[in-house]
Amino acid sequence: MLFRISRLAYRSVRFVKRRIWQVAQQALTQLHFYLNGVRYGKGMRSYGVPVIDIVDGSLMIVGESFVLINGMNYSNRIGRQQPCFFIANLGGKIQIGDHVGMSATALVCHESITIGNNVTIGGNTVIYDTDFHSLDATIRAGHADNALAATAPVLIQDGAFIGAHVTILKGVTIGHHAVIGAGSVVTKSVPARQIWAGNPAQFVKDLSTDSGS
Repeated sequence: MLFRISRLAYRSVRFVKRRIWQVAQQALTQLHFYLNGVRYGKGMRSYGVPVIDIVDGSLMIVGESFVLINGMNYSNRIGRQQPCFFIANLGGKIQIGDHVGMSATALVCHESITIGNNVTIGGNTVIYDTDFHSLDATIRAGHADNALAATAPVLIQDGAFIGAHVTILKGVTIGHHAVIGAGSVVTKSVPARQIWAGNPAQFVKDLSTDSGS
């Protein structure tokens, strides 16, 4: 009997702690968005607090019902936990549509990263629209290497599903309702309604031929 009471008390205290922390996380995330000039729609929910660095001249716009899961928390505990990172520099523009969810995701934008509506992005995925460094060793030795690196827009269209631990590189378009397998490295564009997976990611299956798709 005593054991059951103790277990109930523990669960009750844990529930209250989680609720209080959730309210604090939401408020801190909204503050970070405000201080970085991020525009976002109603219904945003944040579990944990993201890292946001939108440098002057860059921007980030988020639609409605955005859900982000950050770091060590009580949601989506699949390992390799970290906060979400939203980094825009050199005039980069991050645009995220309505009903998008992501966990421990990093977006690093020096030109354009656009995510459509109803997109699900699995834990620990990274999206880069820049090479970060030049392929020329003499340029890499300089202080302006990042500014001289090659960039190209990334576009993830409506309804796409990105598995956990995926890397999406510059110049990639992922078509609507496409699926990217966990652990993939996406180096070229993926047509709509196809499954791609691997390193580098390759065609696996055409979803448009499945009944009910």
